[in-house]
Amino acid sequence: MGKPSANVPLCSEHLFNAGLAVTNNLMKNQLSMTISRETRGLLLGFCGMCLFGATLPMTRLAVQDFDPLPMTAIRAALGGLVAALVLLLGRAKLPERRHLPKLIYVTVTVGTGFQLTSAMGSLTVPSAHGGVVLGLLPLCTALAAALWSGERPSLGFWACSVVGAAIIVAYALRQGGGGVSVGDLWLLGTVFCAATGYVASAELARVMPGWTVISWALVINLVASIPAAVWLWPDNLADVSPRGWSAFFYLAVVSQYFAFFIWNAALAMGGTARVAQIQFLQTFVTIGLAALLAGESIDALTVLTALVVLGLVLLSRRFRVVGGAPRP
Repeated sequence: MGKPSANVPLCSEHLFNAGLAVTNNLMKNQLSMTISRETRGLLLGFCGMCLFGATLPMTRLAVQDFDPLPMTAIRAALGGLVAALVLLLGRAKLPERRHLPKLIYVTVTVGTGFQLTSAMGSLTVPSAHGGVVLGLLPLCTALAAALWSGERPSLGFWACSVVGAAIIVAYALRQGGGGVSVGDLWLLGTVFCAATGYVASAELARVMPGWTVISWALVINLVASIPAAVWLWPDNLADVSPRGWSAFFYLAVVSQYFAFFIWNAALAMGGTARVAQIQFLQTFVTIGLAALLAGESIDALTVLTALVVLGLVLLSRRFRVVGGAPRP
């Protein structure tokens, strides 16, 4: 008998690698078939929610060194310039004229309103408290989606949302000594801007790439943000601490811009009302980061409220939401 060919082990190795590659591809295909579009939207929404969850603690840190008005203007201008660069590198097409009204609305609510109202609220309200108040976002977003996009959540879904909102309002009243503070009113403005802006963004993300929605919104905002930044430019920038600058850049680039890449895709894939329920979990992220980054003390009532709201989120997943078609 002749000696075995030296090519046999090599061929066996090639066959093994080829088989492994085929197996991996089959597993990936099976995984993509198993994970539904809605579930992928929920997973993306969870990632976006975690990025948004740092917004209030970072805002709380930033307003220690920046006044809210100059910070909002400079933050919007910086985010718009980054967005313009991304659009240029991505060779994005100009938005269609019929989409401009909604883009302008996203500009006003998400590009300016959210930043300004959250900054004003953070002057007087701890970020952990604010995180609980922002738990109203899922209910308000679902309501906006029902009125604007035609989504039809079931009665059980609405019940979970209303109960969760009622618990959050009771928490805010309890923490405010029986009344609503000025900071809470600013945060309610934040809720309105975010909820309606999210719905407008989600509708646009169904007819144009999600990353271009927030990009064009911030670029459109440059018309106002650059003049405002020049006019309100502070004289004490040299006194801003490294922590203040870090918080500012996070707000300008991550929570204002890149987090929306993920969030808009999630809303378009999983449905606005359904994915918006994940925002109830944002309270936990905000509370944890408030203690970790801002050094805030977290009381038992805050944690208990967040836990009850979490239970409502899990319960709401059992109820159906019928998606609506985007309006032109």
